[in-house]
Amino acid sequence: MALVFLVAVAFFVQAVSGNMQCEDLPTEICSFSVASSGRRCVLENYPTGDGTTRLECKTSTVSVEFLQGWIETDECVNACGLDRNAVGISSDTLLQRGFVKKLCAPGCYDNCPNIIDLYFSLALAEGGFLPEMCKSHGMNLKRAMSELSSSGDAFGSYQWIANGPSGEIIVSAPAESPAAVTISI
Repeated sequence: MALVFLVAVAFFVQAVSGNMQCEDLPTEICSFSVASSGRRCVLENYPTGDGTTRLECKTSTVSVEFLQGWIETDECVNACGLDRNAVGISSDTLLQRGFVKKLCAPGCYDNCPNIIDLYFSLALAEGGFLPEMCKSHGMNLKRAMSELSSSGDAFGSYQWIANGPSGEIIVSAPAESPAAVTISI
């Protein structure tokens, strides 16, 4: 734990100087981190040639408009019910009731803007809206996601930006939908 903290501090210094790259991060802090370029870091499996695989930290194609150079804390990873050794980025976990409950709990939702940003984007890509999912986390989420996915709303029709020192996110919905929504995270 102390080693991870020291490594995180060292990479934080790199991030402040503007040169943190996913490929330079150890696998222990790769997942849920964001490079200085604004691209999310992701763990990937690579064959070693001897029949085994090893994990490598790579830069994904997923961009973040804020939080460049971010290394997620172990506290947030744990509070949000995530696994730092998860390979790839997937919205599948949004279909798990227990996961959404942890994601929407104040310990995660109010304190972990990077993780909320990631899952907010993943929900939008699937036609969902994370704040609504959090409100209805007691209902059948598979059915809710299915209904949202078939509603015709596309990820590209939403625009969201970070705004303000307290971390509000402004979501502009399509013209035929209600006006912009502000989410405090």
